[in-house]
Parts: sequence; C-alpha cells; structure tokens
Amino acid sequence: MKQSKDYLGIDVSKEQLYCQLGSKSFLVANHSKGFAQLLAQLKTHPGPLQLICEATGPYHLALVAAIQKARLAISVVNPRQVRDFARAKGILAKTDRIDAKVLCSYAEAMSPAPTAQLPAAWHQLSELIHRRTVLIDMITAEKNRLAQNPSPTIAKLLTTHLRQLQKQLKAIEESCQQLLKQHQELHDKCHRLTQVKGVGLITALSLLASMPELGSLSRNQAAALSGTAPLNCDSGQFRGPRSTWGGRAAVRRALYMAALVASRHNPILKSFYQRLIAAGKKPKVALTAVMRKLVIFLNSSLKPQPSLAL
Repeated sequence: MKQSKDYLGIDVSKEQLYCQLGSKSFLVANHSKGFAQLLAQLKTHPGPLQLICEATGPYHLALVAAIQKARLAISVVNPRQVRDFARAKGILAKTDRIDAKVLCSYAEAMSPAPTAQLPAAWHQLSELIHRRTVLIDMITAEKNRLAQNPSPTIAKLLTTHLRQLQKQLKAIEESCQQLLKQHQELHDKCHRLTQVKGVGLITALSLLASMPELGSLSRNQAAALSGTAPLNCDSGQFRGPRSTWGGRAAVRRALYMAALVASRHNPILKSFYQRLIAAGKKPKVALTAVMRKLVIFLNSSLKPQPSLAL
C-alpha cells in the first residue's frame, strides 16, 4: 500500500539540524536562517508531509515554533521511546544521520500525532517557572553552605549572593503575576486550579507550565503523563508490586507538595490518605495515590464540563 504521508526526520543539536527525507539528507543551522532554508526546501515537496524531532530541552523550541508558524505539522516525541525503537530494530550505533533515519522509521511505524501549537503566554510562563525552580535550588544550596559555619569571608559572600537570589526570585514571581493580568485564559485556569485546597498559585502555574495538556486528557493519560499511574509487573504466576515510572518530573515535583498539604487539610483527600494508611499502605505509596487522584481532578476541573468533585 502506498504511504499517504511522507515524514522528515530532524536530529536536533545545539548548533545544527540534520534532516532526512526519504533518501535525501541535508544539514541546516539551528537558528532563524537555517529554518528559512529548511522551509524553502520543503516548498517543492509534493504531497502531505509531517516533520518529526525529539524533545531536546530548549534546542527544539525555536524550530517547532517556526515550523508551526509556517502551518506545517511537526511531532515532538520522547527520545527514550525513539531509542528503544532503534534498539528493537537492532540499530545500536548512534550518529546524527542514523538518528534522523530512525526518526523517519519511527514515524512511519507509529504515526505520531502532530504536536499542538502552544500560545506565546505558555512559552513565557515556562521560562519563568523554570527560572524560579533554578533559583529555589540555588537558594537551598547556598543556605546549606551557610549553615556549615564557613569563614567570615565566605559567609559574607554567601549572604550577599542569597540576597541577590531572593531579589531575583521576587522579580520572577512579580512577572508571573503580570503575566496572569495580561492573559485572561491563563488567569482563569489558575483560578480554577487554586479552588482545590492544597493547590496554591505557584503550584497551579508550575502545573500549567509543565503540563500544558492539562484539561484535554483522559483520566489515564493525566496519570501516565504525570508519572503517578501504578504500573503492573506480572509474569505467569508471579504478581509483582505496582510501581510508578516515567512521566514528567517537574509535574511530580509540583504535585508532591500540593498532595502533602491536601493529605492534611483537604477533607476528601485527607480521608482518602488515612484509609490507605489504615489498609497498610506505606506513607509514600499513599501520598503517590493522593497525587494521582489530585492530578486527575485538576485535569477534569479545566474541562468545559468538569465531571468530578473534590
């Protein structure tokens, strides 16, 4: 059967993009001029075309934005899944050319859905929340160093650095507040999320930044994407313990603190948590179950007609 769609695999690195389309391969720079060259080559391609690349931290974001602006379909896929696909095909070597070819094969086999275009406000929010997370980690590290009773010279430097970091943190949080005032949709989503006892503004913003799909997922998808879904480990007569694995670490980080508060102060989740503890579940297992219940509800609360109550 003739393939109805062609796929262009793009191996993304910091400085360049290695592109593979059928038997044709070419290299362009990973900046605006390179994107223009790529789009110019694609104009002459006959028939439907979909691009595919891996999520590579910040390096694929500008490419995806340029492709979507040109009204072309592009899928951003999980690098681990592509690597596992390559191993399943017996491809153990790894180069830019091989990776681009593997991406094409993966797309032909799996037909990944195009990645949805996100509003500019999400990109701003994502940058702000990422920077806030970095600042929090740096502040914690510097406080720990200061607690080790360093020499007066080092203590003075640490204290000065802490003041600078806390000033930046305050500026980041003020920028988040300004962003909410400028974008009504973002403001409304935050308001709906913070109606749940245990979910504060920063938690709501962190979830929206790390999980923009929130509100468009099914129950199982929300749990899987957050990494809170219990996974089976069974074989024959053996029934292994269920465990959570994968998902987005930034989402779990935000959910953990929210679940911790909710398990103590949210009447429904507190009762749920206590039932699990009474049934013999370990505290962390019970808290993970609270996280799963919480993310499922938060996902439902952002839908046009919420189907859950909490």
